[in-house]
Amino acid sequence: MEKQTVSRDGTPIAYERTGRGPVVILVSGAMSTGATTAPLAAELSGRFGVVVYDRRGRGASGDTPPYAVEREVEDLAALIEAEGGEASLYGVSSGGALALRAAASGLPVRRVAVYEVPYAMDDAAASERARYRRELDRALSEDRRGDAVELFLRHTGLGEEVIRGARQSPLWASLETLAPSLAHDDAVLGDGRAPLSLLGRISVPVLALAGDAGPEWLREAARTVARTVGDGSYRSLERQTHMVEPGVLAPVLAEFLAG
Repeated sequence: MEKQTVSRDGTPIAYERTGRGPVVILVSGAMSTGATTAPLAAELSGRFGVVVYDRRGRGASGDTPPYAVEREVEDLAALIEAEGGEASLYGVSSGGALALRAAASGLPVRRVAVYEVPYAMDDAAASERARYRRELDRALSEDRRGDAVELFLRHTGLGEEVIRGARQSPLWASLETLAPSLAHDDAVLGDGRAPLSLLGRISVPVLALAGDAGPEWLREAARTVARTVGDGSYRSLERQTHMVEPGVLAPVLAEFLAG
């Protein structure tokens, strides 16, 4: 990351900006850094000034305790101020939940697009989310980072054989480095349910996206976001899963963000 701004609590937030035009900040999801969103930034930089950043506790950014979701909203406020005073937001997965919280808090945000925010859509999913939270908190409190990563991968639906293979991967050490930030993503999602009252406070245009090759509940979560905010729309992307392809996503985002 080439640049740095300082959040309200003194935490340094590392970021990069590419391209020229209206500012768009890309908010990554769990187990990721700003580098994860760099391919999408490259696709958008011909029309926008695209900001990618390391959320606090990841990459080159700091992590001042105690953590609170409000601190991550303040991080976005600092980025917006540093890059012109107004921006649109795009968030993927739990990063989408953070982008929506930022918009609801009154930050100078023009538009918000989110992809597959994993809100729990029934009681069984909410109960599973609570169980995950308890086990995650236990693993992190005992500094069992590898177990925390395994727990997250299992929670996202990966099979045991895939998880065992991942643990043997050269990338596993970097995943363990990011493990403490899993608690941040969990906090951003609150009790797991779609926060209807919070979403209802958002008046700027919101585009909620989901892939048609993934589970139906993620599409239903996206539709819930679209119909709850003041000015929402929903779109499904053909042949896309939770790992959406930047080349497919970018034209849709560009059309929406250009207004």
